[in-house]
Formats: sequence, structure tokens, C-alpha cells
Amino acid sequence: MTTQAHVIKTRMPDPAPSPEALLEQVHAALEEMKAKDAVEIDVRGKTSIADYLVVVSGTSTRHVKSVADEVVKFSKKCGVMPLGVEGEREAEWVLVDLGDVIVHVMLPRVREFYALERLWTVGDQPPEAPAEGSPEA
Repeated sequence: MTTQAHVIKTRMPDPAPSPEALLEQVHAALEEMKAKDAVEIDVRGKTSIADYLVVVSGTSTRHVKSVADEVVKFSKKCGVMPLGVEGEREAEWVLVDLGDVIVHVMLPRVREFYALERLWTVGDQPPEAPAEGSPEA
């Protein structure tokens, strides 16, 4: 006997909220749950998977899961159903895919290990000018 994969069909509301409106809901959820060290990364022009990534820390696996649940709850307020939520069982890193905005809720040690902020911002800053008196100057 073969089993068929369960397919969830999600639809964005019509009209869909702007990525910025969705970001507002995400930040409201993060504030509500007292999530730590939220960083918003604009990835437009770097990837087609989303416009923004939000990386945030939770203080424990329970907190990580609760923060992710709150993001889902707040996104539903503007009519957006997540395209997917991954990692809830272990709750060390929960990814909430809202389409234009992807939220990564992580334990601090996991966040430090994967360093998503560095990965997605490499090359964003202009190279630093050599200091006066240094061999490169």
C-alpha cells in the first residue's frame, strides 16, 4: 500500500499585503513574545526566495517555538497563511516561511553556529579604507 503525500495549498489574500506590512506584523509578534536580537535582512536582488529574512533568538526551545507560533498568529491577522513551518519539534531553529518574508527563530548557539546574518550580508559593506600609517595606505 502506498501513501500519498499530504499537500497543503496555501493562498495569499487578494490583494496580498505588501512585504513591509507583513514585516510590521512579524515585528509586532517578536515584540509581543520578547524575542531577542532581531535582525532584518533585505535580500531583494540577492535571491528570488523572499524579499526579507528576519533572524531572531529565543531563550529556550520552548521560547523559540512560542515565538514562531506568535509569528504565525500575527501573520494570519493580515490574511497570510504560512507556506511552511519547519523545525517545531526540536525547536532549536524554527523557520516560518511567509512568502515575501522568511523568519528564522533560533537558539543563540545555533544562530551563532550558522551565522545567517554574515552569510546574507557578505559584500554589502564597502571595503574599509586602510588606516593611516598602515602598509596598505
